[in-house]
Amino acid sequence: MKVAATIARVLLGLMFTVFGLNGFLHFLPMQPMPGLAGQFMGALFASHYSVVVFLVQLVSGILLLVNRFVPLALTLIAPVIVNILVFHATMAPSGIVPGLITAICWFIVFYWERRAFEGLWRHHAPERP
Repeated sequence: MKVAATIARVLLGLMFTVFGLNGFLHFLPMQPMPGLAGQFMGALFASHYSVVVFLVQLVSGILLLVNRFVPLALTLIAPVIVNILVFHATMAPSGIVPGLITAICWFIVFYWERRAFEGLWRHHAPERP
């Protein structure tokens, strides 16, 4: 399991580092998206909302690559992955496969790091002395 978690962590780190950097440096060409998907992406770029998303991707990707603060990186990148999946499920279904692969990698790393998240599954906060 450790090997699978390491591979998944490095893949996630590479994906989000590359796509986060691409948001700032534009080295991967993007085709305009048709219809509602294009309007949505246009609004994200016009409002500069995408800058925050790219920054979160970049920071999370680097943290995953250097294997530091991995639970923090997983926490930061989870909403981005959810938005990728929802975007493709509702507006551009043909591109959902990379998002699904990303989500699977996230769950593998999350499972490996599950002890860091144990407090989230408690019904009550622990009593303080």
